[in-house]
Amino acid sequence: MALPGARARGWAAAARAAQRRRRVENAGGSPSPEPAGRRAALYVHWPYCEKRCSYCNFNKYIPRRLEEAAMQKCLVTEAQTLLRLSGVQRVESVFFGGGTPSLASPHTVAAVLEAVAQAAHLPADLEVTLEANPTSAPGSRLAEFGAAGVNRLSIGLQSLDDTELRLLGRTHSACDALRTLAEARRLFPGRVSVDLMLGLPAQQVGPWLGQLQELLHHCDDHLSLYQLSLERGTALFAQVQRGALPAPDPELAAEMYQRGRAVLREAGFHQYEVSNFARNGAGGHTREARIQTLEPDNWMKEVMLFGHGTRKRVPLGRLELLEEVLALGLRTDVGITHQHWQQFEPQLTLWDVFGANKEVQELLERGLLQLDHRGLRCSWEGLAVLDSLLLTLLPQLQEAWQQRTPSPVPGG
Repeated sequence: MALPGARARGWAAAARAAQRRRRVENAGGSPSPEPAGRRAALYVHWPYCEKRCSYCNFNKYIPRRLEEAAMQKCLVTEAQTLLRLSGVQRVESVFFGGGTPSLASPHTVAAVLEAVAQAAHLPADLEVTLEANPTSAPGSRLAEFGAAGVNRLSIGLQSLDDTELRLLGRTHSACDALRTLAEARRLFPGRVSVDLMLGLPAQQVGPWLGQLQELLHHCDDHLSLYQLSLERGTALFAQVQRGALPAPDPELAAEMYQRGRAVLREAGFHQYEVSNFARNGAGGHTREARIQTLEPDNWMKEVMLFGHGTRKRVPLGRLELLEEVLALGLRTDVGITHQHWQQFEPQLTLWDVFGANKEVQELLERGLLQLDHRGLRCSWEGLAVLDSLLLTLLPQLQEAWQQRTPSPVPGG
């Protein structure tokens, strides 16, 4: 299969060069791992959609006229600039999200990947994921994305009920979704994930479980369950507010989630994160929060002037970083190991923070949390109520941080 243009050929050559470098490193013994601060995962945002879904409040736009060459140039420029400024030397995954990145040209994806390959080391097992909507991803186009360097697809299926899809403002039908899913699995075997939503207005447990069972006949080894969140400013929020639609029932949504988890576990799926399920094995630091320019035209102007569209960089303090480690780490089935925690806080251990707290002890006794020689993690039951657990854990972390004994200063 021919690659789509010279840029894709450049990316492919760069990827092969990265693989050769890795083989040479491995032949010479164990390579020195890059420091964690020099490694990164790259997220590339494509902000455009054909239509705004009724539930969505993401940063996305319906373009009147799109000059993709200009957008492509700016994405390449910003990727190069941010990799240079951050000092990142190794990119371990690239994720094209949106918006609807499957509306972009495969040439644009190839150009970004080529720029990344020229600026940083890419491991041989680099994962390049593209979000795709069924209506914007016919088989021939998916094949072109594969030739451009994409090796994993995330398909926004959302529902297998046409009435629900219309309610959500989706432009595809259930038939479109299953056809696209089948073609994606043919082109990317074992590397296709799908999303299914729950907790929609008027949605009932039985029919939703029927959708999940049907999807199990068609899906690959990765599936995500997402509960609808009514966001202010969306069409769906307005419909519920004025009484045109019933408000989603949180009790029914909780039952869907719990029963859905059980169905997936019975089908051999392992829940490795609050919303994500997989089977067959699928699945000293400085950090900062960045505020990016959102509106694409203004973002492109800033990229052309400054090389990037970053408005503000806010370094995370040590406590803020630990809060992030706690909240994100507990979303996974592994949780937070003692070794991982010590990379961020060598003095204050997980036992120091949580071991003697009465409220945490209650959570441990109820079987929602586990704290042992491996670290801190949620049980299967605890993953379902993580948000409520964090209401106890985060204040306890903050209190322990305030009461900690300052680390001794060398020489002082």
